[in-house]
Amino acid sequence: MTTSSPEAVKRLLENMQADLRSLSMECKKKFPPVKEAAESGIVKIKTIAARNTDILAALKENSSEVVQPFLMGCGTKEPKITQLCLAAIQRLMSHEVVSEAAAGNIINMLWQLMENGLEELKLLQTVLVLLTTNTIVHDEVLSKAIVLCFRLHFTKDNITNNTAAATVRQVVTVVFERMVAEDEKFKGLTEEPPAVQGNSNRRSVITLRPSAKDAYMLFQDLCQLVNADAPYWLVGMTEMTRTFGLELLESVLNDFPEVFLQHQEFSFLLKERVCPLVIKLFSPNIKFRQGSSSSASSPAPVEKPYFPICMRLLRVVSVLIKHFYSLLVTECEIFLSLLVKFLDGEKPQWLRAVAVESVHRLCVQPHLLRSFCQSYDMKQHSTKVFRDIVNALGSFIQSLFILPSAGNTSSTSTPAGGSVSGSQASGQGGPGAAGAGSGLITQAAFEYRGTWIPLMNVSVQGSAKATYLEMLDKVEPPSIPEGYAMSVAFSALLDLVRGITSMMERELNKQEQEAATREEAEPDGPPQEPSECTLTSRWFVCVLEDSAREVWEEMVRACWCGLLAALSLLLDASTDETATESILKAELSMASLCGRLGLVTPRDAFITAVCKASLPPHYALTVLSSSATNLSNKVYSIQGQSVQMVSPSSESHQQVVAVGQPLTAQPQGTVVLTAKNIQCMRTLLNLAHCHGAYLGSSWQLVLATLQHLVWILGLKPSVGGVLKPGRAVEGPSTVLTTAVMTDLPVISNVLSRLFESSQYLDDVSLHHLINALCSLSMEAMEMAYGNNKEPSLFAVAKLLETGLVNMDRIEILWRPLTAHLLEVCQHPNARMREWGAEAITSLIKAGLSFKHEPPLSQNQRLQLLLLNPLKELSNVLHTDIRQKQLECVLQILQNQGDSLGQGWPLVLGVIGAIRNDQGESLIRTAFQCLQLVVTDFLPTMPCMCLQIVVDVAGSFGLQNQELNISLTSIGLLWNISDYFFQRGEAITEELEREEAVLLKQAQDKGEPLNRPFHPAPPFDCLWLCLYAKLGELCVDPRPAVRKSAGQTMFSTIAAHGTLLQPPTWNIVVWKVLFHLLDCVRKSSSTADKEKIESGGGNILIHHSRDTAEKQWAETWVLTLAGVARIFNTRRYLLQQLGDFFKAWEVLLDHIQSAALSKNNEVSLAALKSFQEILQLVTPIKDTDKLDALAVMDIPPVLMESLQGSGPGRPLVRSDSLAERLVQRYGVQSSLPPPGEELDDSALWWSAWNTWYRIGTECTRPPSGGTNKLVFVPSQPFLTALIQIFPALYQHIAGGFSMEDLKKLGVILHGAVSVPISSDSSPFILPSYTEAVLTSLQEAVLTALDVLQKAICVGSENLQVMYPAIFEQLLLFVEFSCKPPQYGKMETKHVANAKYNQVSLRPAEWVALNYVPFAERSLEVMVDLYHKTACHKAVINEKVLQNIIKTLRIPLGLKYACPAESTWKLAVSSLLKVLSIGLPVARQQASSGKFDTMWPELANAFEDFLFTKSTPPDNRSIQEFQRNEAIDVQVVQLISTEILPFANFIPKEFVGRIMSMLNKGSIHSQSSSFTEAEMDIRMREEFSKVCFETLLQFSFSNKVSTPQEGYISRMALSVLLQRAQDVLRRYVEDQRLSGRCPLPRQQVTEIIFVLKAISTLMDSLKKTQPENVDGNVWVQVIALYPTLVECITCSSPEVSSALKEALGPFKDFMQPPVSKVQNGES
Repeated sequence: MTTSSPEAVKRLLENMQADLRSLSMECKKKFPPVKEAAESGIVKIKTIAARNTDILAALKENSSEVVQPFLMGCGTKEPKITQLCLAAIQRLMSHEVVSEAAAGNIINMLWQLMENGLEELKLLQTVLVLLTTNTIVHDEVLSKAIVLCFRLHFTKDNITNNTAAATVRQVVTVVFERMVAEDEKFKGLTEEPPAVQGNSNRRSVITLRPSAKDAYMLFQDLCQLVNADAPYWLVGMTEMTRTFGLELLESVLNDFPEVFLQHQEFSFLLKERVCPLVIKLFSPNIKFRQGSSSSASSPAPVEKPYFPICMRLLRVVSVLIKHFYSLLVTECEIFLSLLVKFLDGEKPQWLRAVAVESVHRLCVQPHLLRSFCQSYDMKQHSTKVFRDIVNALGSFIQSLFILPSAGNTSSTSTPAGGSVSGSQASGQGGPGAAGAGSGLITQAAFEYRGTWIPLMNVSVQGSAKATYLEMLDKVEPPSIPEGYAMSVAFSALLDLVRGITSMMERELNKQEQEAATREEAEPDGPPQEPSECTLTSRWFVCVLEDSAREVWEEMVRACWCGLLAALSLLLDASTDETATESILKAELSMASLCGRLGLVTPRDAFITAVCKASLPPHYALTVLSSSATNLSNKVYSIQGQSVQMVSPSSESHQQVVAVGQPLTAQPQGTVVLTAKNIQCMRTLLNLAHCHGAYLGSSWQLVLATLQHLVWILGLKPSVGGVLKPGRAVEGPSTVLTTAVMTDLPVISNVLSRLFESSQYLDDVSLHHLINALCSLSMEAMEMAYGNNKEPSLFAVAKLLETGLVNMDRIEILWRPLTAHLLEVCQHPNARMREWGAEAITSLIKAGLSFKHEPPLSQNQRLQLLLLNPLKELSNVLHTDIRQKQLECVLQILQNQGDSLGQGWPLVLGVIGAIRNDQGESLIRTAFQCLQLVVTDFLPTMPCMCLQIVVDVAGSFGLQNQELNISLTSIGLLWNISDYFFQRGEAITEELEREEAVLLKQAQDKGEPLNRPFHPAPPFDCLWLCLYAKLGELCVDPRPAVRKSAGQTMFSTIAAHGTLLQPPTWNIVVWKVLFHLLDCVRKSSSTADKEKIESGGGNILIHHSRDTAEKQWAETWVLTLAGVARIFNTRRYLLQQLGDFFKAWEVLLDHIQSAALSKNNEVSLAALKSFQEILQLVTPIKDTDKLDALAVMDIPPVLMESLQGSGPGRPLVRSDSLAERLVQRYGVQSSLPPPGEELDDSALWWSAWNTWYRIGTECTRPPSGGTNKLVFVPSQPFLTALIQIFPALYQHIAGGFSMEDLKKLGVILHGAVSVPISSDSSPFILPSYTEAVLTSLQEAVLTALDVLQKAICVGSENLQVMYPAIFEQLLLFVEFSCKPPQYGKMETKHVANAKYNQVSLRPAEWVALNYVPFAERSLEVMVDLYHKTACHKAVINEKVLQNIIKTLRIPLGLKYACPAESTWKLAVSSLLKVLSIGLPVARQQASSGKFDTMWPELANAFEDFLFTKSTPPDNRSIQEFQRNEAIDVQVVQLISTEILPFANFIPKEFVGRIMSMLNKGSIHSQSSSFTEAEMDIRMREEFSKVCFETLLQFSFSNKVSTPQEGYISRMALSVLLQRAQDVLRRYVEDQRLSGRCPLPRQQVTEIIFVLKAISTLMDSLKKTQPENVDGNVWVQVIALYPTLVECITCSSPEVSSALKEALGPFKDFMQPPVSKVQNGES
């Protein structure tokens, strides 16, 4: 309810009337005037109430009258009445119904009461009500009221005094509040001109409004009073205290600063009155030094209470500085300087304490501090106030440690400083108690070099709650508790740091935001010309920012040294975790701020301090010492005292939490870490984590320190570079308490987060971080060089972590990062290397799998950048690194293989960078990668990489560490070729596109296109590269590789060669195939002939492969066969190339050199190849294959490949292949019309020449002596060689001349003459009993057979060759008796070999058994003669004579022939030949062409029938009889074919025949026979036939010449004569021997003679008598008596023969009719 509501007014009226009534009642007796006044007052009120609507206004108007009765009542001085009146007056005042006049009256009345000392408290109350309820009291009235209060303050009564003091304070406040209200009211109106400055007359304040004037007067008088001068306005003051005055001044200044700031009059007062006053009052304190005695130093009583006045002065100063700093710049400079002085060690303890509290008040006002800096520190010739304050604080703190007494004694306590608690504590803090954490040191405290200062909780952070500045009631200086000053100073320091850092950071952030919004508002696009106004505004902002920044920088520069000195000292001395935390936080925020402002030195200094505190004391760390040298060697002069930068003292009593190995070399043994070290470490981590962006080059310090701590704590890197607590390495060096053990995971986690947060750093900061890590790592590498101590992997691990979290902008740090890691990878220390490689490979893998924007597939440059280090790793020689590299490749392939794109060349380069010195496992890993590529990724890679794949696969084939890999890689090449084949079209198109681009680039540069096999189309080049690679592998040193590569190469060419364009075949033939042949030939001829022992391990090598030479031989064989096969199957294609003939010649040359190689395997294979290329038909003739495909005109070559392609691999569907070929190359046009032959004769003649050269060379007998090791071609080789001839002959028959035939003959003869080595003889030679031809001999005969058949059907002029063939055959026939000699080689003949086969020496040579061959030749020859006896050439060339001449050899040898069959066959052949040839000879007798034959024939007969050789003894009778039958046949031939035609035959010949028969019929016995065989061995049958023939011829009437007859007659008479002699001798011997039988041979002889006689008798019977010579009869008859004499013989055989001989004589018993003979009767 308000005072103006009707109810309130009504109640007021009632109350007033009641009051007046009570008053009249009280005064009724004693004070009637008062009673009357009261009663008239009641009437007055009623009247007012009745007449006026606005009762209150009316009351106020008449208030003097209304109040009058009450004033009179007060005048009675009666307590009861006075109280009643004062209450009534207060009621009126509270309803504001008192006018100015009435108020004046009231005040006067109160004054009287006061002077009388009545109702003092009521008076104060009334004054207060009067002044607070309205503003009507001004000027003198007001001043009177105020003086009244002051006067009451100084009464004897304490309660009154205090109440009055409070009232004064309230009244003063009211005065100023009125002024403020007045100002508010007039705010909008125009300001009046200001008062004239400098006039101190109090009357000159006319310009001020009423309330302001009152305030002015009041304030001015307060200053006067404090200064002990008379007041101008407060008239009537009797006494005043300075303390009270100062308090009032302070409260006004503190509560109403705007009054002073807005009104110049008041500001003037401040400057002119207050400041001088303060300075004056300060003077005793300034002059005071602690040493001087307390009583002497206070001469004047007014100056005695130092403490109260000084303390209040400091409060005033605080207010002045806080609120009026801008007005009082100079004065404040003085105040602040004074304040700094009060902190001096020489000042009394309480003074320093109060001063520190004041400084603390300043420290919580960062804006103020900034102003100091701007106003003083940044001006020239001005005191560096801000710096001094900070330094003073610092030196104050130091002094507390350095002057022990100062810290813990008050002005009253003992100067020694050893207060009980202090000494106790320092005792407790001895090193012994440190670990125990004894209960007495639970109080937070600082301890430094024996000085122990407890830490109190003095104020809440950020507010300066003072203790001693508030002791307004104390007159004596209080005693300061120990550690109080330190605690305040500590808080001040922290608040100062917190204040300025947070202020600057706020403003910096704001600036950055504004800048950012400005940038957003003005996008990066090229802006249009900015208008002038935007330019100016921007300029203005920049200037503003710059100036602000200048101030900040100056502030930091001014304060950092002092702060750092103090904080470092405190940090070292701190024993309390919380205090330490605060100190570290302060250092941290300073470091961060310096960093943001770009002040490198201070930033590094703060960071160094934290770093040093993290490490064990005296830990030598170069980074820190070097950066700290420029700090620690500075001595800061703080107020004339030199303050050294405190370096940590070693004996700080901290709880040891870890013992570890130092990373540096200096402190040997172990080092300890305390809890504080760990705390500092966490701060360091925090700094790096939160303020990494501002660290710049100090990353080096931070990281170096962290690295050492991590090392001491034994954290080791694990996956991804995260550090985990490792196992204790190197003995029991690392000891961790449980406290730390639980911390470690946290530390490790924070460490990781620190590097994770690097993703929020800007690029420059990130580079700083990377550089720091790199140089750390370089140091670690340096350290790890000399010794085998485990290296510190901190830097490497963290480089990895940093790289991993910054993948999104990896480009900017990739190069420095990987360049360094690559260096690490080359480090000799294995652990170091391993991590280098781990880091680099993890980064590459992460980089490739990261989802970049744009993706890698569209950003090839980045992809190549990422893969490049992988390639660089190939240059590292350490195996472990390469292993890591390859494992990485394997993982990349498995994860990103599909998207490598342009990265393939790099990846393949890495896979292929294998060297033989790298060991198997590496090669194996690399090969796994390659296998993966070939099986899975060929389709995904750009086609131009296919060539690289081929090269890489080839390089695996060529490595010599792991044979299986070489072989498998050849398999891969086959797979690759298959892929080429199947994807041919796609690859071709892509390659041609790429080719076009490359070509254009090359042309632009004006260079030729640099590509292997350039002119060929790109797809063909791919094949050529493949073939070239296989070609290299075909000459690998290892036989297995060569073999595999050779097979693959030829299979590939066979299967896929059709895809090549014809011109490319040219390259294939010359650059690939012939080049390969050359290499193989060269290697084979130079290969080592040393025997290779077992092939390593337990592998046994077959004897056919136990020298390098033999192994190369196999390669040569394969290669030659492969090339030959290609020439065979692709001949049609090849013939279309221009230089086919030249190629053919080269191929033949290769075949020749292979055939003539000294290795049987090679030579034989060469001939097989030769055969292969000869057994050709022109492919087009092979029309049966064309049925299905004829429509498409595909050359049969293709069809062959379609019908049976490479080893076990099905081809693409044939039609598609054919179509593709037709489309791509337009094949059809190049085919000739069917039936048109290519002219091949030149090729075949070239082949014939080669064949001839091979034959000549290999059958030429060795020249030198027998001792040289000679090479003799093997039988299979020769056989093959000869077998080639028939095939070849078909092609050259047309031009085959006599000359060629002779050449052939030489070769055939030579071939047959070659002996075989004894060790292979059992395989080639037939067993000795069989008569079988060797395959070589068969071949020779076949060759002749082919020729002979060709001649037979050939033209006339061919038949001239018959005699040559006969000659050849006859040569062979001679072999039966005269085996051919092979040079001068000694051979054992087979006949001897039979007996001593066991003793053959391996090197010996065995001549073949030529008998079967010779015999077969003989048969062939007979056969041929049969056919050709009548040919002119045969007759002219005396073939028959040659045959006889040749046959004479075996016939003559007869039993001496190597084989018995020979002479038998020779005889039968002779008989056959003669049966054909003699008639011809007789026909041609006249031509004389056979003249020379007859003597030969005669010799042949003679040599055979009367052989010089004796039959072997072991002949059976049956055999003997068979042999005799042969002789008989010959004689029969003479009797049937020769003698009947004697007239056509030369006489000498006939004569010789006769004498031969003669000889045969006279039996000459052999002495070697036993009796029993005698009659058989004598060849009686033969003799008989001879004799018969002889007789038949003798008695025939055809005798043409007497000569012949004479010969026969002579023969007869000789025979008869001899018979006579034999018989006589027999009879003689018979008689002499008596009963003894005669020797066997003599009996045989007699039997033969008797048989001959009986034969003669038979002949005589048959012959015409006129043909018999007379002498014969005489001789025959003369035999009779002799025969009769023999009858007495006792031998039954002789008897029976005698019987036969005597029988025929009966025909001559009657004498014949006599007739004249030779004129006698």
